[in-house]
Amino acid sequence: MKYFVIGLGNPGPEYENTRHNTGRVMLDVFRKAEELPEWSEDRKRKALISEGEVKPLDKTRGKKQKVLLVCPQTFMNKSGDSIRGLIKSKKAAGELVVIHDDLDIPFGSYKVSFNKSSGGHRGVESIIRAIKTKAFVRVRVGIAASVSAVKKSQDDTAVEKIILGKFTEEQMATLKRLAKNISMGLVVLITEGREKAMSQYHS
Repeated sequence: MKYFVIGLGNPGPEYENTRHNTGRVMLDVFRKAEELPEWSEDRKRKALISEGEVKPLDKTRGKKQKVLLVCPQTFMNKSGDSIRGLIKSKKAAGELVVIHDDLDIPFGSYKVSFNKSSGGHRGVESIIRAIKTKAFVRVRVGIAASVSAVKKSQDDTAVEKIILGKFTEEQMATLKRLAKNISMGLVVLITEGREKAMSQYHS
C-alpha cells in the first residue's frame, strides 16, 4: 500500500506564505518532521515530489507505510493534473490525503474529513474532477479570521483578497505549531488508519 499526500497551493515566490498556500506549508513541515527526501521536480506530473516511508508513532499499534508527497506546480484550479495518473480507481482514492486551506474554519484550527464535497475550493474541485470521486481524506486548515468570517458571507473579490493575502510572521509561527500536530495526525492516518486519525486529531 502507498499513501499519496498532496499539499495544495500556487507555485512561485509571489505566493509564498499566502493563505491559499497553507497546504504546501503543512506538507513541507510533515516532510521535514518525517525526514523524507528533499523535493525533486517531476516534470511529467508538473509537481514537486518526495517519496519514502513513514514509521508509526507506536510500533505496537501501526506499521510503516510507503508514501509519496506531491506539491502540484500548476495553479490551484488545475491541481488535479498532477495526480490524475496516480489515483486510478475509487479504491485507490482511499489512500489519498489532500491538505488545503479552508475559509469556513477559524485560523488556528483544522478538521479531518472524508468523502465530502469541495465546499467551493477550486483545488479540491479540480482533484474530484480528475479522479472522478470525492471519497478521499481532506485535512482542512482554517484561515478565517473568526468563526463568522466565512466565505458564504463574502463575494468572489473579497474571498480572493483574503486567500491571496500573506500571513504575518506571528501567524506563520502559529501555523507551524499547528503543523506539528497535523503531522502527527498524518502519521497515525498513514500507519494506523483513517478512522483512528479522524477520531483523535482535530482542533
